[in-house]
Amino acid sequence: MLETITNVNNAVNGVVWGTFGISLLLIAGIVMTIVNKGFQFSHFAHWMKKTIGAIFKEKSITAHTGKDNKAISQFQSLCTALAATIGTGNIVGVATAIVMGGPGSIFWMWIMAVFGMMTNYSENVLGIFYRRKGSNGEWHGGAMYYLRDGLGAYKGFKWIGIILAILFSCFCLLASFGIGNMSQVNSIAGNMDSAFHIPAWVTGIGLVILSSVVILGGLKRVASVTEKLVPFMAILYIIGALVVVFAHVSSIPAAFASIFKGAFQLKSATGGIVGYGVQLAITWGFKRGAFSNEAGLGSSVMVHSSSNVKEPVRQGMWGIFEVFADTIVVCTLTALVVLTSGLVDLETGTMLSENVKSALVGEAFGTIFGQVGPMFIAIAILLFAYSTVLGWSHYGTTAWGYLFGDKSAIIYKIVFVVMIFFGCTMSLDLAWDLSDTFNGLMMIPNLIGVLALCPVVAKITKNYVDRKLHNKDVKPMLSAFEDIQKEAEEEIKNEGLK
Repeated sequence: MLETITNVNNAVNGVVWGTFGISLLLIAGIVMTIVNKGFQFSHFAHWMKKTIGAIFKEKSITAHTGKDNKAISQFQSLCTALAATIGTGNIVGVATAIVMGGPGSIFWMWIMAVFGMMTNYSENVLGIFYRRKGSNGEWHGGAMYYLRDGLGAYKGFKWIGIILAILFSCFCLLASFGIGNMSQVNSIAGNMDSAFHIPAWVTGIGLVILSSVVILGGLKRVASVTEKLVPFMAILYIIGALVVVFAHVSSIPAAFASIFKGAFQLKSATGGIVGYGVQLAITWGFKRGAFSNEAGLGSSVMVHSSSNVKEPVRQGMWGIFEVFADTIVVCTLTALVVLTSGLVDLETGTMLSENVKSALVGEAFGTIFGQVGPMFIAIAILLFAYSTVLGWSHYGTTAWGYLFGDKSAIIYKIVFVVMIFFGCTMSLDLAWDLSDTFNGLMMIPNLIGVLALCPVVAKITKNYVDRKLHNKDVKPMLSAFEDIQKEAEEEIKNEGLK
């Protein structure tokens, strides 16, 4: 029976993350880039100014909402989304891409990220435009809502939208226990045991206690923790990575040369047929890039939709920055750490180390920090993976609420927390593979919705550009629902942001 499940899962996984899945993700990114006139390129300075540049200038970005307001700040929504995306994929995923696809896979990871920026942008624009308030007073948005109320609003597509929304929610719910919980904590337990000799059951109990306090406290408590944890862990890792890279500064040019050369290398590093090296580089670069930033999977939009922002495009720009920070910054630094540390032959792309995954990155850090290197990576994985658990707890809660109602969400949260202990103590090879499958299956209904609604995204983007950049006097497009539209317009007018 187990063998049958494994074979079926491998077949489904091969379809989802094979040529079809990768092509669908890339096509979606290219289409959204075209219909939005290359927004991530043409308005680079603007979205940087309105995201990372606005954190220190606009109080509304970081200001917490009142106790009676269930929305979270734009910065909290970004940190919670980054909490889920900046995870083990930024360490393990990048190392795996280099081992399996060679240094050239990093180039294709960048390509996926560049177009993924606009997929993530579009998801967030649609998330804000079609969001609704739940019975608990929280904003609820995500693929399930723009599938039901956006795609479903097209003539003859009502039931298609409803069915796809339910499918997405089911896949998200299942994925939250795998890729968003058990797989993450299993990585934590394994690294804590190897680096500090802490038994898995001890790690499990500790994580259950910490997670219970945060997750059972609701989204605002999750957001409150992630807005402190994410900047700390990101800065800590970036500083450590920069120390390693600049200690090998003379190897940086060769590392970049290896990335570009490997991206178009006709033969793999170990020989093989002509074209196989490019195929490996593209496949592993795209796969690891998609898993790292999750653009196109429809996951992070669920927390972005809980923001107190009024403008859909404003939150969309945070989606662009999310992919930029995750892949262009953090993943690139991990790649440079490995490539400049002498663990890869930069001429041929051949691995000179027998280590893989986190052990490979730990060895690279060890070239500068000695025995502290693997410990540093163990701590980084602890922070990265735990933050992913917190982010995905909200995604699963949102999916549960859509399927069964907000009032019963406590049931999901309790089960989610309990599964953390089992995730630490069980062998999870099959669970990891199954979670990959469900995570990937989320992509299909989500991208159907994004592509079908691309004219809506284009109109909202043009409306924003006309008003904010060309100073045209046109009515803002803030919501698909008249009551929310009027409320948002009134709030903008009162805040003097018109």
